[in-house]
Amino acid sequence: MEVIFSAAMGELASRSMSFLVDRYLRQKVAPTEEERLRSLQRLLLRLHIIIEEADGWLITNQSMLHQLSILKKEMYRGYYTLDVFSCRAHGEDRTKDHQVNNTFALSVFNPAKRVRFCSGNNEDAAQAELLEQVLGSVRDTIEDVSEFVMFLCRCPRLHHQPYNMYLLLDKCMFGRQMEMEHIMNFLLQTERVPGAAENPSVLPIIGPMRVGKSTLIEHACNDERVRNHFSQILCFNGDDLKDASLETLRDGGRIKHQNCGMGNGRTLIIIELVLDIDESVWKRLYSAAKSCIVSGSKIIVASRSDKIASFGTTQPIRLHFFTEEAYWYFFKVRTFGSTRVEDHPKLAAMAMEMARLMNRCFMGAAIFSGLLKANFRPRFWSMALATIRNIKRKNILLYGERFSDTWEFEEPVYLRRTKKTSSECYVTYADYQTCSPETEPEGPEMVSVQDLYFGRVRPGNFKVHAWTSHLPPHYSYMFHCGIQALPEE
Repeated sequence: MEVIFSAAMGELASRSMSFLVDRYLRQKVAPTEEERLRSLQRLLLRLHIIIEEADGWLITNQSMLHQLSILKKEMYRGYYTLDVFSCRAHGEDRTKDHQVNNTFALSVFNPAKRVRFCSGNNEDAAQAELLEQVLGSVRDTIEDVSEFVMFLCRCPRLHHQPYNMYLLLDKCMFGRQMEMEHIMNFLLQTERVPGAAENPSVLPIIGPMRVGKSTLIEHACNDERVRNHFSQILCFNGDDLKDASLETLRDGGRIKHQNCGMGNGRTLIIIELVLDIDESVWKRLYSAAKSCIVSGSKIIVASRSDKIASFGTTQPIRLHFFTEEAYWYFFKVRTFGSTRVEDHPKLAAMAMEMARLMNRCFMGAAIFSGLLKANFRPRFWSMALATIRNIKRKNILLYGERFSDTWEFEEPVYLRRTKKTSSECYVTYADYQTCSPETEPEGPEMVSVQDLYFGRVRPGNFKVHAWTSHLPPHYSYMFHCGIQALPEE
């Protein structure tokens, strides 16, 4: 008994001493903020290497894809935090030099709710706590990645990928690897459930306007495996399906792909809906589809409405906009390209503010990343930032909380002309997409988005070529615009 008691007391004393020594050393050698930031930068470099390597392998295991998604979220969060601290330091320097007002110097903290700093004496403590949390989370993520790397080596290699992320973003979708693999598994899977051969499988894809539903579907349809698996791919929109008849499916729609020598006659039907579709209409449509397509055919239906989830024979894919950290990473990489962001802290601070104001909008990122990359000058970037602020301020005053996003708002959007003394403004009445701006019918004058935002447009109605997507089907996005008197606020 005495031996056991003695051993227990010895173990307790040893642990207590270790705890006290460890606590003393932590207080004695607490790393500075600069040292923490350097540690975070080194860890993010390791994480970035793992992720870029993983993107070069064909991963079909859903658990591995989920872990890869976690790794990417941690990387986005880490880089976002690193850039926030860098922009904060630059904002403080500029404020001391009286180059900007206090509002802009503080605005770099606003982009994400995760980054909240207190005022007064607690600000430094809050910043240190945030940095320590992110640093610890990235460190733990890297420590848990060894099994992932081991299983990764068993996956087949993809084709040679570009060596830099900014080139990769011009050739593939960003942040949709799990959803893409979900679609591929659905399309290529052989039906094993009794009766499934006679009843084509249906995959619903649900998400808000301009979240990337059509782009995701197009990317899957362009995959060589899908084109070899189906003899034809037919596309329909809501207007094509008003009568939901057999004749509509046989004669209507747009043929996206056709190769009678492959796919054993199987058909892939793509249905993209803008408005809701009644369940009775869907049942007639599904019944008509069964009678005119062969066994093994599939249906994908995409809509903003959650009601289509009940049409599916499998779990729906739900698309969401990126987190603010992922959106900032996307916008930063597309804007700066191969240029080191650390070498341009002034531009990075303005870019982060623009990303916050654009509120995770893909079209906004596409338009302004192209403009900024082509005009790599602080003065131009400052004008671009002022333009986005102008749009937000003017339309929030007019519409209030209803104006959430410039590029998703369905009422006229106003932009004050660059001449501040002018009583007129530009107004965007509507936007739409087309295959190519060159195929546009004759009509109002066509101008560039740079001409619109920076005041080189003559009075009258005109069209604006906003941008052309770098991903298939390479749609060009257009605005119908005009000039009119400023409405009362």
